[in-house]
Amino acid sequence: MKKTLLLLLLSAGFLTASSQNIPLVNGWKFKTGDSAQWAAPAYNDQGWQPISILHSWESQGHDKYDGFGWYRLHVPIPSALKNKAFFKDSIRFEMGYGDDGYDVYLNGKLIGRNNNGDIKTGYYGLCKVVVAANTPAILWDKENVIAVRIFDSGGKGGIYGDKDMFKMSMLDVMDNVYFNTDDDFTYGEKNGLSKSMKISTGSNYNYKGKLDFKVTDPETNAVIYQKTNDADFSAGRPFTYTFSIAALEQKSYVITYTFTDEKSGEKLVKTENTPYVLTPYVSSKPKINGPDVYGVRPGNAFLYKIPATGVKPLSYKADNLPAGLILDPATGIITGSVAQKGDYPVLISVHNRLGTASKKFTIKIGDVIGLTPALGWNSWNAFGLSVNDAKVRVAAKTIADKLSAHGWAYVNIDDGWEAPQRAATGEIVANEKFPDMKSLSDYVHSLGLKFGIYSSPGPRTCGGYLGSYQHEEQDAKTYGDWGIDYLKYDWCSYGEIAPSQPSLDDYKKPYQVMRAALDKVNRDIMFSFCQYGMGDSWNWAGEVGGNSWRTTGDINDSWGSMSGIGFHQEAEAPHARPGHFNDPDMLVVGKVGWGDAQHNTKLTPDEQYTHISLWSLLASPLLIGCDLGHLDRFTLNLLTNDEVIAINQDDLGKEAVQVLKKDGYLVYVKELQDGGKAVGIFNVSDKYQTITINWSELGITGITKVRDVWRQKYLITDNKAFKTSVPSHGVVLVKVSK
Repeated sequence: MKKTLLLLLLSAGFLTASSQNIPLVNGWKFKTGDSAQWAAPAYNDQGWQPISILHSWESQGHDKYDGFGWYRLHVPIPSALKNKAFFKDSIRFEMGYGDDGYDVYLNGKLIGRNNNGDIKTGYYGLCKVVVAANTPAILWDKENVIAVRIFDSGGKGGIYGDKDMFKMSMLDVMDNVYFNTDDDFTYGEKNGLSKSMKISTGSNYNYKGKLDFKVTDPETNAVIYQKTNDADFSAGRPFTYTFSIAALEQKSYVITYTFTDEKSGEKLVKTENTPYVLTPYVSSKPKINGPDVYGVRPGNAFLYKIPATGVKPLSYKADNLPAGLILDPATGIITGSVAQKGDYPVLISVHNRLGTASKKFTIKIGDVIGLTPALGWNSWNAFGLSVNDAKVRVAAKTIADKLSAHGWAYVNIDDGWEAPQRAATGEIVANEKFPDMKSLSDYVHSLGLKFGIYSSPGPRTCGGYLGSYQHEEQDAKTYGDWGIDYLKYDWCSYGEIAPSQPSLDDYKKPYQVMRAALDKVNRDIMFSFCQYGMGDSWNWAGEVGGNSWRTTGDINDSWGSMSGIGFHQEAEAPHARPGHFNDPDMLVVGKVGWGDAQHNTKLTPDEQYTHISLWSLLASPLLIGCDLGHLDRFTLNLLTNDEVIAINQDDLGKEAVQVLKKDGYLVYVKELQDGGKAVGIFNVSDKYQTITINWSELGITGITKVRDVWRQKYLITDNKAFKTSVPSHGVVLVKVSK
């Protein structure tokens, strides 16, 4: 959770405006440590280390260094930059991502920060500062010194990013103009779509010009619709455009909005992709979903809601339940406890007016829980520190009503729930946003769902709230009393406790301490390690007692982040197994925001299909990170495809491996319990591709059936090769069997 993008990314692929930019790429120098003198323009930095701002400081001689660092750059600021601008009042400095808290100085004057006065509580985000052009800090046509003071609490540190993210420019005509396209698409008959969008501004300038609306088929590059409209707007008076598109095929089309201001000639362009639903409508007949196994420790509370779809009312039955368990036939919730270790085969049946469905199900009473990856929701990517009781209850109710029938079960609160101080006796207590944590837990459990919480082994969480340092046993007992089922344990300020160059034992220690504390609680609490893969956690986290462990830094809703994480999990794959899974971080589909304001994910629909498919193949925990109170039809389609989820929940517990890497595409193969294999064909290029793979290249022989799991239909193909069309950044996910 530490490294989460809190600022709205307006990346070049989605929003562009013409402006004059001066690069700030070359000439940076760096030094670890902290001194107020390093902001001064006259300070002699000749002995500092030259550093590339394309990479974090860890990869440039400061591996595993956490703490303060300073960057300095000497750069002239030409007056021509101002003279050529349409607006001449403000200048912007952009310096990639700041990781984590930062202060920015210009010629010794503080001009920007992201940390509310405490640099140690800052968050990873865009390092961007805007100042008035007439500020005395700017030395026009002379050398200026930009100094960035930054604090890293763990993982990657420094300022870094693509070279086009480091630049200075004047704020211009389109800098305060915003396309708002976050309204959901409305689905009509025959795959038609309609939507409204707005163009708004916070500028005093009155905008008047043309809006060009264009729809393109990315497979053929053909323009299938185009229209130009008059458009004018000003502060407080947005321009609204409503459109309808009829009879689209089952693929994503590109919509391009181009506004041209007639007075300045400046253009602003935004693109978005149309959603398309692949998951078929749920049958009215009963169907039982979810994994085939479920593990609980002897004597501990048992809570399992049978995931089943079909027209309601449904009635549930379970033959051969072990002694100590009871089933509510109206809700499908099994509760109780089982004292004796062993494997208990159960026959589950679900009935409605259209028929009966049955499934063999094994209850494993033993030492291993979390036999399949966790399916649920986490509050962070939706709300960040603004999470509260009401938002969690909305999420729980939505899961119960729309997702639990497909196996989704966990409702997890991330950072932001803790009170500023502990009780007089040392117990952790919740803040005013959570007036009664036990009541909230009881509500979640009453829906047949599991309840999760968040903490840190350090004295503070990433958000500056109370951590569990030196109170591990007290906190574990409190969690047990509240009825907690899942604990996310985030490294955060433990970096201040651990040595500056931690050993492998140092990385393990805080998780061993909490593991021992949890073992003293008579409750099954899934233990999720969140320490970003430091010390190659996949090699040891399972033995230390983790049910899942992060393998990477925090994800954000961009193709670069999602693909960069998901397609680089090769070393971790062999360590996935029942009860112990690699975690490449939470999902970024739907409406995300990391705070009070949510926006549609910046992943395209094809990229979201890739995200869910890849995480399912990787046997990763699937933790939804969106606002479930605003769950649109497309996102619901992503989260309710039972055949895709079944690949993630396969009880063999194996992670897919990359077996083929060619120009522009990758192929992953995952072994399944029934002897079949799940195959993901990922187009990582920027254009549609027709891809042909020979099954023998994948080590697969004797194929007789190929099933498209997103569309849930069998495909006609031969047993030697498979040919398919895959959209840019998209996927074809199939299950093959003999």
